[in-house]
Amino acid sequence: MSSSDLVRRVRATGVRDPRVLAAMGEIPRAEFVAPADVDQAYADKPLPIPHGQVTTQPSLVARMLEALALGGSERVLEVGTGYGFQTALLARLAHEVVSIERFEDIARTARENLERHGATGVEVLVGDGSAGVPERAPFDAIVVSAAFTSVPQPLADQLSGGGRLVQPVGPGGEDLVIAFRKGPEGLERTADVTWAHFVKLYGAYGFQP
Repeated sequence: MSSSDLVRRVRATGVRDPRVLAAMGEIPRAEFVAPADVDQAYADKPLPIPHGQVTTQPSLVARMLEALALGGSERVLEVGTGYGFQTALLARLAHEVVSIERFEDIARTARENLERHGATGVEVLVGDGSAGVPERAPFDAIVVSAAFTSVPQPLADQLSGGGRLVQPVGPGGEDLVIAFRKGPEGLERTADVTWAHFVKLYGAYGFQP
């Protein structure tokens, strides 16, 4: 199987954004999974990474990125780097990507994967994703790859006016992915993207470890 097979699977779930589908076809997921899982890289399913975490299912990644409606000029914050597959997609879809990962060893692997793939305009940091990266704010778009019962206030604060944020909202394990827009009065809910199962967002503004 290959990236083109994965694109067909993603398209079958209803994703229509041509830029997202093109990026999916250009980024080989096999370069962003554990060596033991390479033979499953193009299956539309999550795959395990250390610390009880998993990579996000590709069709779910595509639906979340489609909801961000990126045009190519944005500065994006990604909360939850994982092994860097979604990060690499964002690098194709936006101008600049700042990604924050909770675990140093996972972040190190993601950096190696992204460097090997030749991704540019990407910075992978280690820290508390629920707090965002205030020194790099504001961001035109934010995507959160872990669930919490609400959008952490620091993330809302770091989003520029008119910016988009996509996050699974829930207890972790049974969550509704919601798209928001930053309006004059704060975040406005614009769309319910899909139900999904996510790991919990831990941190000062998320679940307590």
